[in-house]
Parts: sequence; structure tokens; C-alpha cells
Amino acid sequence: MSKFDNRSVMLRYFVIAVFFTLLGLVVLGKAIYIMTAEKTYWTEVASRLKRDSVSVKPTRGNILSCDGQLMASSIPEFKIYMDFEAGGLKKDTMWNDSVDLICEGLHRIFPSKTAAEFKRDLERGHRKMSRNWPIWPRRIDYNTYTEVKRLPVFSLSAFKGGFHCEEFNSRRLPFGSLAQRTVGDMFGAKDSARCGLELSYDSILRGVNGITHRRKVLNRFMNVPVTPPIDGADIVTTIDVYMQDLAERAVVNELREINGDLGVAILMEVKTGDVKAIVNMTKCADGKYREIKNNAVADLREPGSVFKTASLMVALDDGVVDTTYRVDTGPGEWNMHGRTMKDHNWRRGGYQVISLPRCLEVSSNIGVSRIIDEHYGNHPEDFVKGIYRTGLASDLHVPLVGATKPRIRMPKKNSRGQYLNWSKTALAWMSIGYETQIPPINTVTFYNAIANDGVMMRPRFVQRIVKNGETVAEFPPERVMESRIAKLSTVKTMQTILEHVVSQGLGKRAGSKLFKVAGKTGTAQIAEGGRGYKSGVVRYWLSFAGFFPADNPMYSCIVCLKKSGLPASGGVMCGQVFHDISEGVMARHLKLDVADARDSASILVPDVKNGDVLAADYVLEQLGIKTSRQWSGSYATGNPIWGKAARTAGEVVLRQVRPARNRVPDVAGMGARDAVYLLESCGMRVRLKGRGRVASQSYAPGQAVVPGGVCELTLEN
Repeated sequence: MSKFDNRSVMLRYFVIAVFFTLLGLVVLGKAIYIMTAEKTYWTEVASRLKRDSVSVKPTRGNILSCDGQLMASSIPEFKIYMDFEAGGLKKDTMWNDSVDLICEGLHRIFPSKTAAEFKRDLERGHRKMSRNWPIWPRRIDYNTYTEVKRLPVFSLSAFKGGFHCEEFNSRRLPFGSLAQRTVGDMFGAKDSARCGLELSYDSILRGVNGITHRRKVLNRFMNVPVTPPIDGADIVTTIDVYMQDLAERAVVNELREINGDLGVAILMEVKTGDVKAIVNMTKCADGKYREIKNNAVADLREPGSVFKTASLMVALDDGVVDTTYRVDTGPGEWNMHGRTMKDHNWRRGGYQVISLPRCLEVSSNIGVSRIIDEHYGNHPEDFVKGIYRTGLASDLHVPLVGATKPRIRMPKKNSRGQYLNWSKTALAWMSIGYETQIPPINTVTFYNAIANDGVMMRPRFVQRIVKNGETVAEFPPERVMESRIAKLSTVKTMQTILEHVVSQGLGKRAGSKLFKVAGKTGTAQIAEGGRGYKSGVVRYWLSFAGFFPADNPMYSCIVCLKKSGLPASGGVMCGQVFHDISEGVMARHLKLDVADARDSASILVPDVKNGDVLAADYVLEQLGIKTSRQWSGSYATGNPIWGKAARTAGEVVLRQVRPARNRVPDVAGMGARDAVYLLESCGMRVRLKGRGRVASQSYAPGQAVVPGGVCELTLEN
């Protein structure tokens, strides 16, 4: 019989199994408790753990205007905390003695929170003996941080007083919202780029993180740099701060005037394609206008009548028409393949028969549509290929996230020769700016090419990259395509026609008395939402695109406004904004000679008051004005010489008059000082009335002097 007691062994294994099962349940329960009830505590502990290797963020590069002004820069910001365990009993005593002073100081620095609220909040952290208790919930700048650091206890080192901070790099825009959507923005909490040039050039601006090892020496941590951070480089943009501010104010003023919903303006330099100003203003719920989206590069819109320039350019370049071509527009209404097309003056009888240039000057829908339909109606793909040649459909590779390419569809045929995506009316309406979608940046680039004799320049937003004051990369002006957008003769013809649109057409509001302007107006009804054009509210996309000065183009510009309801006129509303921008820009280039300020009818020899003619002679001599006199003496050493002055064609005649001592002197025409001096020298008193020269005196000249008598002088300018 075996001595092995099976019951006893099984009992022991059972007890052990139960024990380990209970132990496992306890461990599991504790883990669940830590993960839930104590999650906040342990998360806070984890945030205080000191890692051996710490990533060090570099300083983000600046964004500069074309003349070197800061448009975006990084500055430090801080979140401040209190470690109530640091410093031990000695610190606790200091804290209890100073807490009221600390809270009063915090209230002075942060007035939105009372001293009592600060004390209540800090005492709660003190009772918990928190090691990372937030003193203020938001980030503060360096100046505020230094103010807080001067308060009692906070002024001690972090190990003695417990006051410590977390530093962040914050992005600041010195010019506020100026070109904000183009310059870009940052996600503050993540320190990452959000939009604009900040996002497009993030890898250049951000720099490279460094690494620092932390070592504990004598109960303190010491940072040992391993890899220093590489600060980001600066980018120099093409934006001109003055022109940007001018364009924004002009757009916003007009939007307020017409109660508009959206305003866009782009100002480009003709020879380089540099974007000097770009405006995107949207009406917000509070009625104010702000930059919400970069509509200038992202919005696909039917351009309207500004597209007519490209349509007629294609026809002229292909040689199917010339400037003498005439077209019948009828009474302002015309049947185009079953649909009625109207000119803006159809209620007044239309334009009847007009020339091709006049079609653009008065923006005749019928005139342009009939020209294109008659010559390209049977092969519309030739017209669209011509539009492609003008560069309007080109991808400009704009360095802004969200930029879109134009959509100009090409007619396609099936195997039986039938058009798949085309209707009879498509060409007619495409020729006047419908059936296409083009961002404003592409339209202004096209007009810039016309101003540049057919050479299309790619819009440039960044000129160069700078690091430590040295240029490390440059982005020279770049052509969109090697060939011209049309023959040079065609481009020159179009320049003349566009100048006439402003001087004698519908674009007069955009013109200037100081220089010539060329451009084209546009007014298009736009479809929005699922119901398209039948949404119940008629919305209009108004535009004016052109360049100035027309005889020597320096800048091209497009202005687009979106509004609901009538009145709606691109020539009037957008033309006014274009006028304000162009005159403001050209004012910086205006250089006048002093001789230009002279008027042929102006008086170059001044009027001279009667009185001390010796003083008058000295002043006239310093001004280089010829005088005629019959006495000798110097102004510096001589006594006053009383007399009268008379102006002739080329000089001033100064004549000495010797007043008698016992007779009232003639002081008419004198200044108040000289008149009072002469009368009081005779023993009389003077009362003045008015200002300027003496017009009359109460004692007649030559009358016997009455000692002490009061002579009233009436002065007039």
C-alpha cells in the first residue's frame, strides 16, 4: 500500500491555486483601479518624469515682406506652474507668510481673476501638495512671465520656491490680419503649420530638432547637449506691405458700400510675376470682413465677361477676323441655337451693328458669341485649343495649399463623330465666360501676359530663402510657357482695345486722370447650391481685370466681388476698387520737379506789408527777389526805416516815408506790430480789432497827435 496521501496533496494544490487566483484578481483589480480612478494622478506623475534624451525644438524661421519687414515671427510663450513639494518646510513657511501678497500681485497682472479666486485656487493645490499645479490656464508672453517671476516665493529657484514653467514657440503676425491667409497660420497647441506659406514652406521654416541628454548630478538635473537644434531659415516673400494694406482697405470699403459677400484682389508686377498684394475678404456672421479662405487661388468661378478678351484674342490670332470686322447684335436680343442671349442694354434697343473692338468696349454678349460661333461652331475644339494656347488653362503651380487648376473642357467625339460632352449652345456661352471655371489668379496671370507683350510669367510668392543673413536659395522669375500666348501683333492690338475699354467703354470708372489704364469688365450670374441658377436669390460675380499704366505696364490687377441682388456692375463696383488701388500704387512712383508745381498764372513776387522796409528788404534778399531801394544801411545794424512797399512785374519797390512826430502816421497796410510801434512812439494808445494788415485807423493820417488818445486799428487778412 502506497504511503502517498492523494487527498492531502490535492488539498495543498487547491489552496495554492486559490491563492494565486486571488492574487491575480487583486493585481488585475489594482491595475483597473490605477487605469481609472488614479489615471489623472499617474498621468501627472508621468509628465514629471525626466527622460535621458530630450528633444529640443529649434526657432522657427521668419516670413518677411519684399522690403524685409516682418510678417510672421516666432516669440517664446510660457505656461506657469507651482511645485508645492519643492523647498520643504522652509518654503511652506514662506508661502504661508506671502500667499496674500502673491495673490494680490497675480490679480494685478491678470485683472480678470480676483485675488480671492487666485488664493482659493492656489490653496487647493497646496493642500494636494501638487507638483505641477497651473497658476494661469493660458500661455503668457515673456514680459508677463518676468512680472510673475518677481513675486515673492516665485522669484526663488525652482528647487527652492517651486515656481517653474513650460516654454513654447508662438507665432506672431506684426501686421495683424494683413495677408493672413497667404502668409499662413499655426496650430498653437501643436506648434504645426496650418495654411498659407507657413504650410507650403514648413520644412524650411521649421528647422531640425536637437537632442539633449539629462544627467542627475548632486540631486539636480544637468543638460548635456548631444545634437544642437538647427533653426529654421527665413523666407522673403514678394508681398509689399504698403500695397497689401492699400488693396485690403479698397476692397473692404467697397464691400461695405455694396453690402457684398466676398471680395478678392490680386496685384502683380508685370515683368516678374511677383504677387505684391493678395486679398481674400469674406463677410462673417458678425458683419465684419475677414480672411477665411484663399479664394484668389482656390475658388473655381465662371469668370464672366473678362473671358471675352481671350475669346477675341483667339479669333484675331487665328486670322479669322480682324479689327475691321463688323457684327450685327440686333436690338440687344439674339436667338442662339434655341436660347435667347441678351446684351446689358437690351431694354434700350441694343447696339445694332458694331465693330469687333466695340464688342469688347461695350461688353456685347451677342457680338462676341456670334463672332466665335460663326467661325468655330462646326469645330469647337479649335477654339478651345486656342484658349489653351493663351495659357488660361495652365497649371500655375501656385505654392499655396488648396490652389486649384482651371477647368475648361475640351469637346470630345465618339466613334460615330458625335460630340459626347458638347451642345450647340456650349460654344456661344463659353465664349462669354460661362461653361468654364477659372480661379482669379489664372485670370490676372493672363492679363499680366497681355501687358507683358504676350510673355506669361508664373505668379511668384517667394523671392529667396535667407539663413543668418545670407541667401541660401533664390527663386527667379519663371515663364509659364516658352512661347508667347499669341502673336506679338495680336497682343499689341489687344492692348489698344483694352485701353479703349477704359477710355471710351464700360470701364471708365477704373481709369485715372494721371495715367492710362487698360482692362476689361465682367458681370456674371453665378449658380450656387443644388438648385443652381433657380435658388431664388440672384448672386453676381463682378470683376475687373487690367493693367497700368497702359502705355508702359508696370502692374496688373484683378478685382472680384460677390454680391446678392441688383444693382450689380463689374465696371462700376470693381472698377472703383481698381481705380483706388492703381492710383495708390502709382503715387509711390510719382516724382515731380519743383518747376512742375509752378503755374503760369501764379504770382512769383510776393505782397509785402508797409512798415519796416529795412526788414522787408533783408527777407526779400534772402529769397532772391529783386528790390529797388534808395537808402543805405544794414538790417543787422540799422534802425527801422519806415516806408511803403509796392509790387511790380519783376521786383518790389521799397520807398522810405518819414513820419512827423506831432502828426498821426499813416499805418494802413502795415502789420500790427509795426503799426502799434509807430503810434505808441507818438504818445498814443492803440486798440486792435481783427487780424492781418491794418485796413483802417480811427485817427486820420496827418491829424494832430492827441497824447494818450486811443487809436482803434481794424485789421483784415
